[in-house]
Amino acid sequence: MRTTHWISSALLASSFSLILPALGSACVNDDSPKTETGETASSSQLSLLNSMDSAAAQAPRHARSGSRETGLVGVGVRLSTLGAGAEVAVSLTRRLNVRGGVNIFQYNRGFTHDGIGYKGQLNLRSGEAHLDWYPFGFGLHLSPGLLVYNGNGATATASVPGGSTFSLGGTTYLSDPTNPIAGTGKLDFVKVAPTALFGFGNLVPRSRHFAVNFEMGVVFQGSARTKLNLTGNACDPSGANCVNAATDPAVQSNVLAEQTKLDNKLEPFKYYPVVSFGFGYRF
Repeated sequence: MRTTHWISSALLASSFSLILPALGSACVNDDSPKTETGETASSSQLSLLNSMDSAAAQAPRHARSGSRETGLVGVGVRLSTLGAGAEVAVSLTRRLNVRGGVNIFQYNRGFTHDGIGYKGQLNLRSGEAHLDWYPFGFGLHLSPGLLVYNGNGATATASVPGGSTFSLGGTTYLSDPTNPIAGTGKLDFVKVAPTALFGFGNLVPRSRHFAVNFEMGVVFQGSARTKLNLTGNACDPSGANCVNAATDPAVQSNVLAEQTKLDNKLEPFKYYPVVSFGFGYRF
């Protein structure tokens, strides 16, 4: 009887020793990743799966990062030597924006030159386009571009009271009291002019919405073009020998000389300086 009991106990212990490791193995295998066919994945398969999971997790982040670099739009206002302006910019890459704007300003002033009185009006009107390059990715930018419309210039009405003297091209005349000198004047430049600017700030900042922008540079607008048209009679200083200023060849020759004189005085403005300061908002 005791022998039978001892044999039963030994068989039971042996059975547990076989069953328990199998159960433990089954528990581990149940938690292991499996392939689509239900088989337990090998270490190389696990490595491949982990790599795919990592790539899948990172792909959206890269996509979102790229979307923050291109296609952003910013608008701004500014004051500059070209006038009061508004501009808009779009990001092309992390280091490149394309930007366009318009400027306008008007100023009235009277003055006298060589005895001729002028009531002048300064007009600053322009449209511009620039490519903003950020060589360091932020801050400093270099901006080649164009004034695609250069309406900067001036207009004036001219007059010389009857009996007063004035000068044209170095020749002195007297304005006829019965038909005094009058006329118009105009100053302009080429309608399309290249520009070169540099500055600090970005109208399309990547990490915030508000922007401050400062720029300096130059517009290569060429030499001034003046045009003076006179009417009335011009006499010699004694009041004799009066001629029609609009048709007399000698007077017209002196008008051309006066225009050249004015153009030479305005020669520095062939390189028109640009200084601007503005604020912007990126959507």
